[in-house]
Amino acid sequence: MLGLMQNYPLLAHTILDHAALNHGDREMVTRAIEGPIRRINYHDLRLRALRVAKALHNEGISTGDRVATMAWNTDRHFETWYGVMGIGAICHTLNPRLFAEQLVYIINHAEDKILFIDLTFVPLAEALAAKLPSIKKYIILTDEAHMPATTLPNAVAYESWLAGVDADFAWHSFDENTAAGLCYTSGTTGNPKGVVYSHRSNVLHGLMANQPDVFGLTSKHVVLPIVPMFHANAWALTFSAPMAGASMVMPGAGMDGKSIYELLDSEKINVSAAVPTVWLGLLQHLEENNLQLPYLDTVAIGGAACPRMMMEALELKYGVEVIHAWGMTEMSPIGTTGKLKSAEESLPVAEKIDLKLKQGRTPYLVEMKIVDDDGNDLPRDGVTSGHLLVRGPAISSAYFKLGEIILDEDNWFDTGDIANINAGGYMQITDRDKDVIKSGGEWISSIEVENTAIGCEGVAEAAVIGIPHPKWTERPLLIVVRKPGSEVTAEEVLAYLEGKIAKWWIPEAVEIVDELPHTATGKIQKMELRKKFGGYEF
Repeated sequence: MLGLMQNYPLLAHTILDHAALNHGDREMVTRAIEGPIRRINYHDLRLRALRVAKALHNEGISTGDRVATMAWNTDRHFETWYGVMGIGAICHTLNPRLFAEQLVYIINHAEDKILFIDLTFVPLAEALAAKLPSIKKYIILTDEAHMPATTLPNAVAYESWLAGVDADFAWHSFDENTAAGLCYTSGTTGNPKGVVYSHRSNVLHGLMANQPDVFGLTSKHVVLPIVPMFHANAWALTFSAPMAGASMVMPGAGMDGKSIYELLDSEKINVSAAVPTVWLGLLQHLEENNLQLPYLDTVAIGGAACPRMMMEALELKYGVEVIHAWGMTEMSPIGTTGKLKSAEESLPVAEKIDLKLKQGRTPYLVEMKIVDDDGNDLPRDGVTSGHLLVRGPAISSAYFKLGEIILDEDNWFDTGDIANINAGGYMQITDRDKDVIKSGGEWISSIEVENTAIGCEGVAEAAVIGIPHPKWTERPLLIVVRKPGSEVTAEEVLAYLEGKIAKWWIPEAVEIVDELPHTATGKIQKMELRKKFGGYEF
């Protein structure tokens, strides 16, 4: 016997319908690429998204077609997203920080038909256009007054293009499993792989993100999604914020500490999300100018492990709760968050920080376990490490246009991470499969060594790689970047590590460099470091 409930399709554009109807006066504030602050509410955003949908329909875009965006977090980017999804087309977010050859591969592999592009990236698009045969129109996200002279074929200013239609349009009807979004992995090795999100998975993931132990947004919140929309749906905030009726503040291209602080203060933002490098820039700005954060209550930090010094500064000095989040493009992307349980709130401060520095617990709709090399389940004892597997309704089952099987027989997806899970469900990543350092038959956590090293005064960034060793197979090499003006030495860094990590984890040597190579999403490219230090000898 089946239940007798309505078959109500979970479609992403119904989120914007809900926000417009029930929270229509709540604002989206944007620092425009052209300079000034723009304000619009959810009611008017929906009308503009309907116009985008109608204009795309008139361009011949239909269900399943890929429409690309290369843009910062702005109101125009947001309404474009919903307009694309609302006719059953697939919104393909391009990461402009990728290498040119990667962008060419991704656009051609996706067979994008139209590209919406911010002013910032017009020169980049011009350099690539001759290699992008599938793109028939370039829509530059600006008005006629700011429209640049461009060599892009069939280019038009967004506001002029939008002026050709009204909002008298109905969203298209289709199955909730219809593809809604396309995001390619950053591709540190080989070509990037396309992750295809469905309407159903986006809606469920947005609902999951609003659980109190995740982001827990309400209509009283003002949210600053610093994490880009091209970085796995801005960690679901593009769905969870309008679902809750939370106001949104879009930072545009201003990612430096000063620009972020100005928005936090002027718009009285209480929730934000970004990678550690952004928060590092903000902390430096606060310290240099003796500033406080009177309105900010909560920040989510993910994309890379949160260093202890960062969490302690935000929580203990500035009174901001840190949610340490972990996930992957293939997970839509949230997998865990580091909210403490009630019994843990009474722990000493240092112990609470220790626990929050782990990657955290799974919310409902994500399952997680660790296994050994043979696929056997491992205990949740907080010590035993194994391969981290996940499954859930917003986790990939395959990659776009690729026939490879990525799930095991029980539908578990191997994240490529090595982790342990304690009895309370808190997961801690100790390394990536490909980054594991095995010394004398024992694993060394490069992540823990790196996070500890960043706590050393004068160290801005740190990376650890394994170097072949005649006796121990591999030994760790620590590579650090100094903070501006710092003269910290290799010897001082090694001395700082003494007593803070296992003695046999202490790096064999420290090399100081001017900068570390990063992926488009800000992660350190260890493959490039291995090439650079390929012939290194201790």
